[in-house]
Amino acid sequence: MDINRPANVSFFDFIGGVQLLQGEDTRTAVPVILIGICVSGAVGNLLVLLIFIRDFRSGRGSEVKALLASLASTDLMILLLCAPVRAVTYYKQSWTLGSFVCTTTDWFQHSCVIAKTLILAATTRAKHTLVPSTATGPFYSPTWIHGALAFIWIVSMMFPIPQLLFASLVQHGRDTICVSEMPVCASDFMSLFYKIYPTATFVVPAIFTVAYYTKMLHAAVNHAPSPQHQSKVILVLLCLSGALGLLLLPEWGTFTWIRLGYVRPPVGLLIFGQVLLYACSSLSPVILMTMYEDVRQGLIHIWFVATCRSKKRVPNKQCPKTEGNGAEVGANAVVNAQEKTFPDVEHFWTGRRNTHVEEEQDPVPWEREEKML
Repeated sequence: MDINRPANVSFFDFIGGVQLLQGEDTRTAVPVILIGICVSGAVGNLLVLLIFIRDFRSGRGSEVKALLASLASTDLMILLLCAPVRAVTYYKQSWTLGSFVCTTTDWFQHSCVIAKTLILAATTRAKHTLVPSTATGPFYSPTWIHGALAFIWIVSMMFPIPQLLFASLVQHGRDTICVSEMPVCASDFMSLFYKIYPTATFVVPAIFTVAYYTKMLHAAVNHAPSPQHQSKVILVLLCLSGALGLLLLPEWGTFTWIRLGYVRPPVGLLIFGQVLLYACSSLSPVILMTMYEDVRQGLIHIWFVATCRSKKRVPNKQCPKTEGNGAEVGANAVVNAQEKTFPDVEHFWTGRRNTHVEEEQDPVPWEREEKML
């Protein structure tokens, strides 16, 4: 990475991944890691979404499940729309995706990351228990859930607007790079903004969520009359919040450090922070599938349904067991042939068995006399 900051800008940072890297190892290893995280995380989040949709259709939804479904959708967008951009950038070592993607990629990724943090914070107000099946009406309140999600996404898309304003394509020799460069005239205001921005969208919500669920878990274990189910749900949400805070900390730290004008962090730390950001989106479905009882039961149900459908498509033909030289096969074939007789032939032989021959009309009387002797 050989590039200097222009004199008329207060900070200079790459967008969509670190570009102009030297070395084939980084060019190969980082895209492979990102693609692996992207594929595994996308499959996990899709399964979680299918399980939550099944729960809502069967009347076993809750407010927490609605918010966790929104969280899985956000993780899915990060993995399918943001991670491939970084993989392509690291492989090409320059920008090849055009000006529109350059302008919007960091803004969209920050919007999704902020939405994740605020959605987890919103789960502190949601109800964790299920309504009995005899109750009428939905257990969760669509009004406040939809309103909360709309507010979260509006805030999440407004805060990173500077990522749209300062993104541009720059020609560097034969290569084109996508960078974020802030003019010196806006440095004073943006310096204050970049102190408030990560604090309001990451630090405060993450600390609040972890502290709230830690307190709730302690109260559920020690004071609740039947703490088993409630404490399990709280433990799942606490693990999700803790994982989000730890895995996003390097990315937020390097982002803020660069924009406050300090010495640029090492390239390895920048790449490590970006990889952890996508690993966070892949880790969330793993936590839900291993710790959340409803998701685990739904995953087992989906597995059984898929297995039964595959068995129905392939007919199960049981062959008879053979012993020795296949005598049993031959005996079974004879028995089956005897059982399968034509109606006309069967009627003929039945008539022959029931026919009574008179003695006067017997054509071979000597045979009957010999039998009597």
